[in-house]
Amino acid sequence: MKNKLVFTSAAIYLFLFIFGFTITNFTSTEIKPKNILGAPLSNLQPPEFLSILNSNLLVWIYLHLGIVTFGSSTLINLSYNGFTFGSIISKSLQIGLRTKEILLLTLPHGIFEIPAIIIAGAAGFKIPYEITRYLAGKKEQILTKEDIKEYLTLALISIVLIVIAAWIEANVTLKIAKTMLNSTKSI
Repeated sequence: MKNKLVFTSAAIYLFLFIFGFTITNFTSTEIKPKNILGAPLSNLQPPEFLSILNSNLLVWIYLHLGIVTFGSSTLINLSYNGFTFGSIISKSLQIGLRTKEILLLTLPHGIFEIPAIIIAGAAGFKIPYEITRYLAGKKEQILTKEDIKEYLTLALISIVLIVIAAWIEANVTLKIAKTMLNSTKSI
């Protein structure tokens, strides 16, 4: 069941990412390129680890609230996060950031953060899914030890990935971006 829930969570996130990217691409931006692009990358300061961790943990909690909201908060938060990320990428391209810059500023931590969000979404859907199966007569117990174990495994994996992503975003992402972009300028 774990794989089905992870796939569902990923599909929701990806669909809303594409939707956010597309709809933002067709709207005009209020951000003026000179306001953003006037500041060189070298002037950017890395974000604070605890601030990022706090934000990411709030997302994690909201995704897990699906346990008590019968999956609705999980659906809303997966949708919101996918849509927002798609919109940010689209706006970044609209204001003139290059694809390479966007990738360097998102990939180092994003390879942990996005799977963490998707896995936390699967965890948020787990208990409501099992209750629905029970009510539909497809299982004899509401929750088995295996169901709880799967939920806890998903929760643990996602929280570990959230912490790793926050640390990388605070300590590594900007350094990689600055190094890579400066090395291509000197060529």
